Amino acid sequence: MDKIALEGMEFFAYHGFYEEEQKIGNKYGVDIEVKTNLEKAADEDNLAETVNYESLYQIVSSEMKIQSKLLEHIAGRIIKTVFEKHSDVESILVKIKKFNPPIGGVCYASVITMERNRS
Repeated sequence: MDKIALEGMEFFAYHGFYEEEQKIGNKYGVDIEVKTNLEKAADEDNLAETVNYESLYQIVSSEMKIQSKLLEHIAGRIIKTVFEKHSDVESILVKIKKFNPPIGGVCYASVITMERNRS
């Protein structure tokens, strides 16, 4: 199966379990990878025969604007929306990083990764 990925997307958003996080906000990083068949796009040089990565970016950007307590919740929404909008996507991997999480010590980022197959 072929892959399309967007790596290193960055957003400033107001996610977090703690009220303070929801008020102050933080920087987040998102990577997304989708598996699909790219054979027709490779043969025909036609954008309609692939998953447009601009569409993937818009989905991620829209979901990152919705305030959530858990990164898992955001990733789940991203996965659901990609499957709904792109019937040719077979599986999706989403990785979300929260930079400098409030854990009481030094930590570059907390990271969650979710991968789902179309069932």
